[in-house]
Amino acid sequence: MPIPPRLRWRLDQLRKKTSSAFIGQKEPPRPKLCPACGTLVGATATRCHQCGANLTFSLAAASKSVGSLMPSASPVTYAILSVSCVLYVVSLLATVREGGFPMPTSGGFSAIFDFAAIRGDVLLRLGESIPFPYILATGQAWRFVTAIFLHGSLLHIVFNMWMLMDVGPQIEERYGSARYFFIYVASGVGGYVVSSSVIGHQSVGASGALLGLIGVLLATTVGNRSASSRMLRSQLLIWLAFILIWGLTSPNIDNFAHAGGFATGFILGRILPDRPPATPEARKRAYILGWITAVVVVASFVMMALWLRSAG
Repeated sequence: MPIPPRLRWRLDQLRKKTSSAFIGQKEPPRPKLCPACGTLVGATATRCHQCGANLTFSLAAASKSVGSLMPSASPVTYAILSVSCVLYVVSLLATVREGGFPMPTSGGFSAIFDFAAIRGDVLLRLGESIPFPYILATGQAWRFVTAIFLHGSLLHIVFNMWMLMDVGPQIEERYGSARYFFIYVASGVGGYVVSSSVIGHQSVGASGALLGLIGVLLATTVGNRSASSRMLRSQLLIWLAFILIWGLTSPNIDNFAHAGGFATGFILGRILPDRPPATPEARKRAYILGWITAVVVVASFVMMALWLRSAG
């Protein structure tokens, strides 16, 4: 007696499910996108036929793998926010363990700014910026990088991270995540080099890097008479006026780091194209820039940890 077609179809489906469960049968591989240029390539391809990028071991592939672990929107901004907050919590716990918070140096707004402040010896061990002669004598140039991610008090980090989330996503969208990360770190380093060499400050905070972001945006509006550029320029000048007034009225603000960071960002804004990399060559250069920056940041914290271990 012949089997009805509907029953035969059900039996075939059951046989396929059973065989895949016991034999480990997998679906056939599907075509994929090149991480460098976005071209659709074959399922078994190892290189992109359009740009020639290695689909497994290229910088673009590595960047795509790392990017999949972070938010799709403004991943570097959120990574900076997370690292800064984690380091503040670490420094806060170290301050409590070392004997508690330091006493406010003065009253008024400065006392509010010093709420939940980090001890100076803790910041020194974790990598604050120090005067340039000591940098040269000890070879601890990594402090120019680690100091960017450290903060001295609760209000300090809250204000800086608020400013980061307000300005950072705009820069990241405009320049791309890799170049944005380079701009942020380079501006912070530039600010601390100026502060350390000119005035010899011991300093921490992301303010120099954030002023660099403002400098980058302001550089893109120079010579542009469009309504959007004039509006952006007005907003940035208001930010700068507020920061300048705050810096002149508070003794705890490192104005030289602000000036150095702003100048570095403005120069980079005049050099780098203010759009995400569109060609495979431009993307490759951006990936190299971003990965070099990441290596420098990681190496700086590794050197800080090694120095901390050797210091006992």
